[in-house]
Amino acid sequence: MRRRRYSLATTLACLLATGIASAATPSPVQHATALIDAGQFTSAQADITQALAQPGLSPDAREALLFQRERMRRILLDFTLDANAAKAKLRKQIPDLTDAEFTRWDSQGLIEHQVIDGRTLYFKRAPGNLFLLSKEAAAQRAHPAPSNDDPMETLNDHHREARRKALATHRSSVTPNHVRVTETVTVNADAVPAGETIRAWLPFPRELPGQQEGVRLVDSQPAGAQVAPASTMQRTAYLEKKAQAGKPTTFAVTYELTIHAQYHDIDAAKVVPARITPELAPFIAERAPHIVFTDDLRAFSHKVVGDETNPYRIAQKLFAAVDQIPWAGAREYSTISNLSDYTLHAGHGDCGEQTMLLIALLRLNGIPARWQSGFIFSDGTYNNIHDWGQLYLAPYGWVPMDVTFGQLHPAQGDDPALQWFYLGGLDAYRIAFNSDFSQPLVPRKQFFRSETVDSQRGELEWRGGNLYFDTWNYDFTWQLLPASERSDR
Repeated sequence: MRRRRYSLATTLACLLATGIASAATPSPVQHATALIDAGQFTSAQADITQALAQPGLSPDAREALLFQRERMRRILLDFTLDANAAKAKLRKQIPDLTDAEFTRWDSQGLIEHQVIDGRTLYFKRAPGNLFLLSKEAAAQRAHPAPSNDDPMETLNDHHREARRKALATHRSSVTPNHVRVTETVTVNADAVPAGETIRAWLPFPRELPGQQEGVRLVDSQPAGAQVAPASTMQRTAYLEKKAQAGKPTTFAVTYELTIHAQYHDIDAAKVVPARITPELAPFIAERAPHIVFTDDLRAFSHKVVGDETNPYRIAQKLFAAVDQIPWAGAREYSTISNLSDYTLHAGHGDCGEQTMLLIALLRLNGIPARWQSGFIFSDGTYNNIHDWGQLYLAPYGWVPMDVTFGQLHPAQGDDPALQWFYLGGLDAYRIAFNSDFSQPLVPRKQFFRSETVDSQRGELEWRGGNLYFDTWNYDFTWQLLPASERSDR
């Protein structure tokens, strides 16, 4: 798909059409959002300053306006390259790159950029993403990059065994892994003044029966981590530590849990439209700003779904369609005003963007869908943060989906049903921290979150404000455990 260019008028029209703006005129927050999306940062800054000076401004409106100011700063941290710098990065891989080739790929929407106050700026990951989006560019690459895919993205014996065990035992939760994980977050030296207290929220596993169980805090640095209640939808372990002059500040949390692979042997002939109870109703609803049933979303859905009425067949069609959107490294979610709409038009998306689009499409079709996300790993060296989801299919209930891992490719002798393993199944090499998006942390943050949608890397702040991702880094280590070595035995 070609990347759509937004004018201010178009953006405002979209806000009005989707009910985000009032029927009369957009609020100062909505107007600032539209200006920023249109790349008119100077005008947005002026409007925000003027709006903040108005008497009677509500605290929520003030915070929203201040966040739009912060969003501009974050966008400029993501879009750091001018055309010459973008070409220079590409020429490290394509030494004979011509200006004409660059212009052609750019005009096709393959080199992500924004025009900000009349200046064209390129996303810092756009040169690398080009090789994921263009077979032509990839073929010209002087040094092909080694694959960094999760082993679970390719059909393997773990998938086969999970399906075999599920069919043999008539259970949907099988082949458990016992794992110990440590996440470490390191704040840059002198990111805050010495003696100031840094507050840290590190992701922590949720207790999800049949998916992951026996969650146990083993250790934390500093000691005394405050683990959020099990009901917290974006669960974390909270820590505090004082900064020391000239030294990085380190936080760590270690936990254990048991993870089950999941597999549901779904028979489309048995699937019926779900009866939408009050518990399911939120999961077929719009939820601005990231799940909005726009005209473009409806048109895309109609093109893909056609006249199909079976919920599972609809889900298969939508899953396959979103699976066709190529993966590419994403800008920070907090800089994007509508993730599902962005992914629909950008022509690429990472796991969270693809998942949000699929959730929006499923809900539009009356199929309940919800978010999950966390950390994925292998029994080797691979690890990453990752997003996926769940959909509700009667009579099976909630079942997993991972559209980024997508359709698998059964080999000769495999059951063809393994193609759809990740629409109703899930591997046992992932840990869910979150069962929803954009939910409050416990205890609450006082300042803006670095990640307004997801919670996988952590959040940090001090009394002077939020600590954004450019001031700290994170790392995961993990170990698969025999059941006899688990510390809760």
